Amino acid sequence: MMITDNPFLAATEFLPPHFLQAYVVLMILAVIAGTLFDLYHKRSAQFFVQQRAQSSAAATRRLSGAEVVRIATRTLAHDVATFGEFCNPSRRRSHVLMFYGFVLYLVTTVVMVFGYPAEPHTPAVLPVLWNIGVVMVLIGGYWFFFFLRVNVVHDGQPPWRLVRADLFIVLLLASVSFALLFELGAMAGNSTATRILFGAYLFFTTLLFVSVPWSKFAHMFYKPVVAFQRNVEEADGSSSLPAPTGDTRCPPTPT
Repeated sequence: MMITDNPFLAATEFLPPHFLQAYVVLMILAVIAGTLFDLYHKRSAQFFVQQRAQSSAAATRRLSGAEVVRIATRTLAHDVATFGEFCNPSRRRSHVLMFYGFVLYLVTTVVMVFGYPAEPHTPAVLPVLWNIGVVMVLIGGYWFFFFLRVNVVHDGQPPWRLVRADLFIVLLLASVSFALLFELGAMAGNSTATRILFGAYLFFTTLLFVSVPWSKFAHMFYKPVVAFQRNVEEADGSSSLPAPTGDTRCPPTPT
């Protein structure tokens, strides 16, 4: 087995080909159910609706449809695509690496699992992109975990001190790390190691996707909504926050 081979083919030696397909579907359902539960339990949806109603009542000008579209486009391009909410360039870069690596890893996983479940001639570009995504997540994730977390940098706590807010990053790193270790075990041709590492990979991946109500996983869906609402409030005059100076909310970097 090489880096250009479908890594999930090794699992078909001891699991039915359709096992992973069923597993992926279950994890997607777990994320949907977890997000809906989080919305209900924390009343986030109710908060967003109330906040929108309050801002509409306090607005000093009415936005046109074209303005709303421009705000939505700017929100996607700045706040979502480049994590412009982070003033610290290192935090921004680490999140960009994690986000785009995770998306690349997930997309290629789904394509290989459903498109080539037991096909030895998987297009080489898919495993290569899968590995690139894995490496991006690991670089951005471990960089953030050891050097950029608030409780480590600002509170002076040791890197190994974990709080609930760290649940997502810890499970993400464990899942993706074991994905890479599983692939390496398969490449080495060690059947026992491959089975053990694949089991650990499934274990931490399952925890990652079923822990949505208790981790920061759902924040990936909330943040674009919050950023869009904030930008709309700044544009229609309903924001209670001080207007940002210039074209950025970040304070100038000391020279």
